[in-house]
Amino acid sequence: MSGPYLLAELQVPDEDAMHEFGAQIARELRAGDLVILVGPLGAGKTTFTRGVGEALGAIGNVSSPTFVIARTHKLDGRAEVLVHADAYRLGSVAELDDLDIDFANSIVLVEWGKGMLDGVAENWLEIEIERDHTGESDVRQVRVNGFGERWKSVSI
Repeated sequence: MSGPYLLAELQVPDEDAMHEFGAQIARELRAGDLVILVGPLGAGKTTFTRGVGEALGAIGNVSSPTFVIARTHKLDGRAEVLVHADAYRLGSVAELDDLDIDFANSIVLVEWGKGMLDGVAENWLEIEIERDHTGESDVRQVRVNGFGERWKSVSI
């Protein structure tokens, strides 16, 4: 593994901006890309993913996969499908592997996936979203790190 490479640090002021940030990241994604979303409940992980999905032309509503573990959306373009997975209730890499995701031909976003991807991919993006725990502000602090050669020279 090489990295992490710090690709971006930014403040995202509200839900609309988080959605737009997802659309911005989508422009960099292609088949085989894996994105790990890190952050507490309500941080904006699904809002970000909705922005990615809409920018990629995902078919169907991109919504939280919490209860179904993974949602698959056909795409019109750079990959066959967008897979939006929630690893919160998964106990191991083996359980993630049991989902039988075609990583090579998909763009995969995994919420709560940090530490569960050993051996799954050599390259991935990790997007860490922190929110104001006091509830006084909707501003999110976002840090984007790239791992592997794929992300070494990408500019976001």
